[in-house]
Order: sequence, then structure tokens, then C-alpha cells
Amino acid sequence: MNDSPFHRWRKSTRSSGGDNCVEVAVADRIVGVRDSKDPAGGILAFDCDAWTRFVSDIQMRDLSE
Repeated sequence: MNDSPFHRWRKSTRSSGGDNCVEVAVADRIVGVRDSKDPAGGILAFDCDAWTRFVSDIQMRDLSE
């Protein structure tokens, strides 16, 4: 039985459609992240503020390269 609060997993629109991606889902202001190759495996969970900072940092690094 899956007792995870996350149900609507999605991949980046930049994904090539393969299974080499991370997937994210949001439930109760918590962002879940999992490996698309192993959807039954572990989930990392971040509060929305931490996830927003993480994504912002990654975007800024992409711009500086």
C-alpha cells in the first residue's frame, strides 16, 4: 500500500521523455522529489520555501555558466 501524500508526479518539460529524470509532486506545501527510474523507491521531501530557494539557486547557476 502506498501511504505517500504525493499523487500527481510530474517531470520537467525539458525532460527528453526517458526515465533519467527526477519527478516532483506537491502535497500540503511539501514538495516531494523521486527518481523516475524507481518510483517505488525513496522520496525526498522539502518545504515549499526550501524548494523555491533550491530551484532559484539552480537557475542562477545556469545563467552564470
